[in-house]
Amino acid sequence: MADVLTNPRSDRVRSVRSLAQRPVRQRTGRFVVEGPQGVREAVRCAADRVVDVYLTAQAMERYAADIAAPARAAGLWVHQVTDEVLAVMADSEQPQGVVAVVEALAPSLADVLAGSPGLLVLLTHVRDPGNAGTVIRAADAVGAAAVLVSEASVDVTSPKVVRSTAGSLFHLPIVTGLPVESTLDELRAHGIRTLAADGAGTTLLPDADLSTPHCWVMGNEAWGLPEQVRAHCDDIVRVPIVGKAESLNLAMAATVCLYASAGALTFGT
Repeated sequence: MADVLTNPRSDRVRSVRSLAQRPVRQRTGRFVVEGPQGVREAVRCAADRVVDVYLTAQAMERYAADIAAPARAAGLWVHQVTDEVLAVMADSEQPQGVVAVVEALAPSLADVLAGSPGLLVLLTHVRDPGNAGTVIRAADAVGAAAVLVSEASVDVTSPKVVRSTAGSLFHLPIVTGLPVESTLDELRAHGIRTLAADGAGTTLLPDADLSTPHCWVMGNEAWGLPEQVRAHCDDIVRVPIVGKAESLNLAMAATVCLYASAGALTFGT
């Protein structure tokens, strides 16, 4: 292991910190993963894309077995840093002593469709990082084949999205930058039904046909799905609300819909 990194103003530290900026991530093709769970899953599931791992002395000891040792076994660079250096590298206000730099992956819709997926979710113009990350985590939990993200949506490699996925970002393909209507056409051409999740839907979720391959289409947090997108889908499905709540937020609605699909489909590995 190299010497302890102690200078928070060094070029290396500044280069890691600069990855909090979207233009830098786009130029370098790299992003930062913070926290033990995210870094552990990056090392476990995407070691070939991990550039460097940084841990404080306390974290080096605490996560020796599940992060430091597996990272070294995979031939990765593992660096010990001071708490001050880690704080500069991290985006969160209370970093947990572990940071990794990872190369971004850019799977295509064609790659996903080649695997004959049973369940997908398409995020259209979703801007909130926490919502996007939670949907990715829910999709991972139910065994969805991939998460599709439209153009003009939040950058899924932004620090807040990455943290909120809790490592799920490394478990399934995330296809980004997709034009919505042509994507819906492509899904339909591959026999995948498109279900718009919208409060204006006439089909209630318990009555929706979830027995065949399908993709949930989720709208923007503020204005939902535009009429032209709803019209482009095979069905418009509404989550029933029995109590006095006006609505569910995006992440909650997506999770409910995805788990309904999990009860109706059998997923492959």
